[in-house]
Amino acid sequence: MALETENRQLDPSTVTAGVRAVFADDSRGRYLVATDGGEVVGSLLLTYEWSDWRNRWFWWIQSVYVAPAARRQGTFRSLFDAVVDGARARHDVCGIRLYVASDNVLAQSVYTSLGLGAAGYGVYELDVG
Repeated sequence: MALETENRQLDPSTVTAGVRAVFADDSRGRYLVATDGGEVVGSLLLTYEWSDWRNRWFWWIQSVYVAPAARRQGTFRSLFDAVVDGARARHDVCGIRLYVASDNVLAQSVYTSLGLGAAGYGVYELDVG
């Protein structure tokens, strides 16, 4: 997934440990999956960020993947709708966010069509290990 969208090669053992950590501790996030005929065709990771300004949570959509054969068939929309429905059912969630590579115009158009808009923030990172 990272190789396809960000041209990044990830260490499989690190990714496996990271996924297992989410399953072992739901405070780290949770996965949503879309299936077709018993096969997983899409997934995303939902994580949480506390906002002291709003006294509520932001839910972050991360690690989005839709299998090539399932693209443009509503797979991501069904996952996104499940996230939105879950957030709206609670009173402690103020918004849903995601990050997208600045050159991934196709993904940006999908997110815009679902009602997401640029938040006016950039993402900066310092790799510390």
